Amino acid sequence: MTGLRLDAVEVHLAGAPIVRDLTVDCPPGTFVGLLGPNGSGKSTALRTVYHALRPRAGAVLLDGVDLHRDLGPRATARRVAALTQENAGEVHLRVRDIVATGRLPHQSSFSPASQNDRAVVTDALSAVGMTGQADRPFAGLSGGEKQRVLLARALAQQPRVLVLDEPTNHLDIGARLDLLDLVRSLGITVLAALHDLDLAVAYCDLVHVLADGELLAAGPPADVLTPDLLRQVFKVAAHRTVHPITGRPHFAFASLTAPPVPRPADPADRPSPAPVPAGDTPLSSPPRLEGTP
Repeated sequence: MTGLRLDAVEVHLAGAPIVRDLTVDCPPGTFVGLLGPNGSGKSTALRTVYHALRPRAGAVLLDGVDLHRDLGPRATARRVAALTQENAGEVHLRVRDIVATGRLPHQSSFSPASQNDRAVVTDALSAVGMTGQADRPFAGLSGGEKQRVLLARALAQQPRVLVLDEPTNHLDIGARLDLLDLVRSLGITVLAALHDLDLAVAYCDLVHVLADGELLAAGPPADVLTPDLLRQVFKVAAHRTVHPITGRPHFAFASLTAPPVPRPADPADRPSPAPVPAGDTPLSSPPRLEGTP
């Protein structure tokens, strides 16, 4: 099989099962989302893909190769890159130097960067629109700019799979859309944990919905994300409508205990005005007295 597959993956942390019998298929070139509430196992599942965790059972396969049994972390990093919630912080390096660390899996120990390495870094910066910021300190960038630099670092690994763990956290609306537009345009396989269901509908080809470490539903987002499922998983009242700009499904949420908002009166329900007797004129203003202007 080609593409990425989590095959019946099980993960325990501190003796407790966090992910149970999870199977996720990511065909080549697709954008696949992992959805679910906090604590559902999304991030834990992703960590098995980029070698941060080893599954207790099951396998993580890329084009049929077991990433844990057949490859080490360095070889996996030449195939899988990750943009995670723990990335970089306030490191005191230039943007170019941050991106260059993405070439480390391809370099021999203590070997200097090659001409090809430098070209890959330049291309990665160009791909994310940060060429003009290459010599700026990373710590001085905005949140959206930092995410672009970290994405460039991931691209410098020249991966076949890109793992994103809630990549739009702490970004404003425009930066969120810009980042996911960019990721989508790359054409590589993407596996992403997302919180925003409207973003999942807009960018994902397939979604997998998790709760308590188990898979509840999978498929195209427009088919999977129903009000009943969202109520079951997120414990909220959900209303699905059509986005007025994109035409895609769009969601509104409320607490299960929220009182219903009174509906405005329908003009059709109002009583008709009483008929006016013949010879009378309905008054729209007070009668005018003789002699008054």
